[in-house]
Amino acid sequence: MRLPAWMQRRRFATGLAITGFSLVTLAMTKAAEQHNWIGTADPDKEPEEQPAPAPAPPAPCPAPATPDPLLGPRTKEPGSWVGLSPVQSNLPIVVMAGHADSQGTASPGTPGYAVDQQNLPPMQPGIRDELFWNREVQAAVVSKGKARGLNIRSYTPPSISIANDTDPATNWSKAKVFSERGEYVLEIHFDAYRPHGFGSGLIPVLKNIRELNVVDESLAQAFGRFPRNFRGGLGGPRRGIGILEIAMLEPPLETKLRDPRTRQHTVNCLAERVVNALVQGIS
Repeated sequence: MRLPAWMQRRRFATGLAITGFSLVTLAMTKAAEQHNWIGTADPDKEPEEQPAPAPAPPAPCPAPATPDPLLGPRTKEPGSWVGLSPVQSNLPIVVMAGHADSQGTASPGTPGYAVDQQNLPPMQPGIRDELFWNREVQAAVVSKGKARGLNIRSYTPPSISIANDTDPATNWSKAKVFSERGEYVLEIHFDAYRPHGFGSGLIPVLKNIRELNVVDESLAQAFGRFPRNFRGGLGGPRRGIGILEIAMLEPPLETKLRDPRTRQHTVNCLAERVVNALVQGIS
């Protein structure tokens, strides 16, 4: 039986609609399959951590100059000695902190400008600021020296106050033993602030202890040189200690040391200056 023309048109339109809907459904299914094949985020999976940005490189240390931007002025009483004696490539080096055993005695070290003139609290109760910074630089010198391949270590007395200078545990007593067996003993100090201080420089061992060597000379070139018989010959140099006055403990250096934002960088730069001189001397 032949359907009327209007029914034929309706059936044809319905067929087109069904076909179109089927094509749309097929396309959406294919797209979903492709999306799943590419990969989707798993809601139960922890997101991958992004690599942390690389830390910024440390600021460069100030280069030596006159006047020195890191150390300030050199000693006002320069020496005329020259260190020429050679040393072995694995020279044992012992680094001490000045005044590490003399707190509460007649020679505790300088309190520094900040404490003495600005009434600021000491860096650590019970010790002078000089010892605090001597220790900080001592530790950094030994750490950096080891990293550079030096045969270097530190010595720290068992007490911050040993009244008897001849006690076998003092810096002086230990240094005498170390020096006599051929080790190079260096004691870190900070000089008093102006007008009491003299500035940076090495106070070398006395003439009857040993000949001055190329390490003495290298330190003197980096920091300055005091007269060999400074103040008639100090107790440390009489026992084989080379006293390295890093700088006067006053602004602007002391300010940078006390500021937590610049403290570590400043200590590292001071230690780097020492280690560079030691390496150059041995080389």
